[in-house]
Amino acid sequence: MSICLFPGTFDPVTLGHIDIIVRAKPLFKKIVIGIGKNASKSPMFSAEQRLEWFREIFKDEPGIDAAIYEGLTINFCNEIGAKFILRGIRYVSDFEYEKAIADANRTLDKSIETIFLTGEPIYTHVASTIVRDIIKNHGDASPFLPEVVIESLKKK
Repeated sequence: MSICLFPGTFDPVTLGHIDIIVRAKPLFKKIVIGIGKNASKSPMFSAEQRLEWFREIFKDEPGIDAAIYEGLTINFCNEIGAKFILRGIRYVSDFEYEKAIADANRTLDKSIETIFLTGEPIYTHVASTIVRDIIKNHGDASPFLPEVVIESLKKK
């Protein structure tokens, strides 16, 4: 069992993200949730807020941690000693996109393998983009969000 990086923007953290992490936990000694700072995206929630959410959600899980990183995912893997990258797949188009990233990462560093884990069918429609639109338009996004995120949104 090794260290695994689960990278993403997680803007916001959704039940789909949590599903992938919880189901992947038995496969790895440690999972690091890597909150990537992406210059081409304008996030709704700060990286620090997303980090706080993950740390609260998994506070009782010693094998799960979260961190913020910039730059190439492969470089962050090497920094934390991760030999695996975890990618969640909701539907076919996710796979095509994530496979292209995995192929590029494999070209950059053959010692790091990408693992694809399909989401539970009840979460295939849960995309951060859709959830952000619901929040922006004052809809009820609670069916898609962990309780920690719901509670923090109520405070705003």
